[in-house]
Amino acid sequence: MESCCIEQFLEGKTIFITGVMGYLAKILTEKILRVHPNVKKIYLLIRAPDSNSAKQRINSEVIKTDLFGVLREKLGANLHGFIEDKVVPVAGDIGCDSLGINSELKDEMCREIDIIVNSAATTRFDERYDTAIRTNVLGAMHVLNFSKQCSKLMMLLHVSTAYVCGEKEGLILEKPLNYGETLNGSSHLDIDMEQKLVEEALKELQDRNATEKEVRLAMRVLGIERARQHGWPNTYTFTKSMGEMLLGHLKEDLQLIILRPTIILSTYEEPFPGWIEGMRTMDTFIVGYGKGKQKLAMGGRETITDVIPADMVVNSVIAAMVAHRNPSSRIAVYHISSSRRNPIKIDDFIQIGVDYFKKNPWIDERGKPVKVKKFHLLDSMDSLHKYIAIHYMPSLKILKWGNFILCQHLQVQHTNLQRRINHAIRLAELYKPYTFFKGIFDDTNADMLRMATRVSNADDTFNFDPTTIQWDTYLKETHIPGLVKYIF
Repeated sequence: MESCCIEQFLEGKTIFITGVMGYLAKILTEKILRVHPNVKKIYLLIRAPDSNSAKQRINSEVIKTDLFGVLREKLGANLHGFIEDKVVPVAGDIGCDSLGINSELKDEMCREIDIIVNSAATTRFDERYDTAIRTNVLGAMHVLNFSKQCSKLMMLLHVSTAYVCGEKEGLILEKPLNYGETLNGSSHLDIDMEQKLVEEALKELQDRNATEKEVRLAMRVLGIERARQHGWPNTYTFTKSMGEMLLGHLKEDLQLIILRPTIILSTYEEPFPGWIEGMRTMDTFIVGYGKGKQKLAMGGRETITDVIPADMVVNSVIAAMVAHRNPSSRIAVYHISSSRRNPIKIDDFIQIGVDYFKKNPWIDERGKPVKVKKFHLLDSMDSLHKYIAIHYMPSLKILKWGNFILCQHLQVQHTNLQRRINHAIRLAELYKPYTFFKGIFDDTNADMLRMATRVSNADDTFNFDPTTIQWDTYLKETHIPGLVKYIF
């Protein structure tokens, strides 16, 4: 790796970003436009039937969001012309060959693109298997095939997840995945066979006229089953792993950089603190607690929850672009994480959330503050079921009998309580691999990247050093208020 002036490097460059409707890609786009206005052009791939629709979606769902408020204030009346000059919305679909881009535009892009950032992904843990393979596996391959057609491409930067490691323990190294290798030592992972299994399962469902709901459930179950058979805890990490494997296996002489962030939280500093879209693992419990709907979770008190602010991940993406400006056939892997250098335990994370909502109660739909109760962190599924049996099942039985006696007049209350119980169990099972995670992510390569930004005096503008985060301050003053403001 070499360091150089980041602004100087990006001047005149053309960048292609996929997954622009996703949280991270929006922040990356904003950062480049705001800090590097001399970038030549940014192509943004978006699922849309035509260019006009793509342009409308980019304008309404990206540019007009609060995220771009700082840039709007900076440029004022010149914003529209600036965006018109720099941003090219591209109608397409990562799940299609040639990314679904029309041939004329594709030829232009292949002549001009210098850097490709693939951040397109479906991140739902229990996503339909067919959808996850289409986006996280075949989508990655389609981006790679497109990359090989770009005549002056410098690099393909692929945003993955640190949790491709599954449930490994100890120090987890920054190294590429081996093609076809499973996490549990089972038989060789055949990615083509996984795709055929999906096709066969869909055909079988079609032949018996399964409903859309039945198809959706069958695909979700199949994804979890296949993931666990090979050692991964869920469909998301399994398919992201297969995507990485395909890229490494098929890249030939293309320069490939893989960034593996951990759990991404709200922005730390830029473009302003606290902006967020969507909830991440621990956020679900904290927000549920604040709203008075969730007062228990499952996890190890000593478990480290590896979280990192979104703008730090974006800064690492840009730093990696610069550091790898010279050709190399080696696959570079970076963990963008906090567990090794600035760890925070789940117990502390939750307690900060509890303290916040005690001092800043949630205001419900009637305009009244929600009074929060004691939060319980349970250390096993057995303890969860025992807690539910003691605290919830008697009420559920009373409602059941009362509903019978009163001719279904308590059906709503009974259904709501049953739903809350099912929701608590489902969340516990879904997040168990992370709330009991026993690994620490090595970030030696990422630290070398940070050193390179310091040498080029860019560490203030492109900070992604987790040791600069004061967790108590950030969570109480930035992240949780951001959740309250932007999610609810």
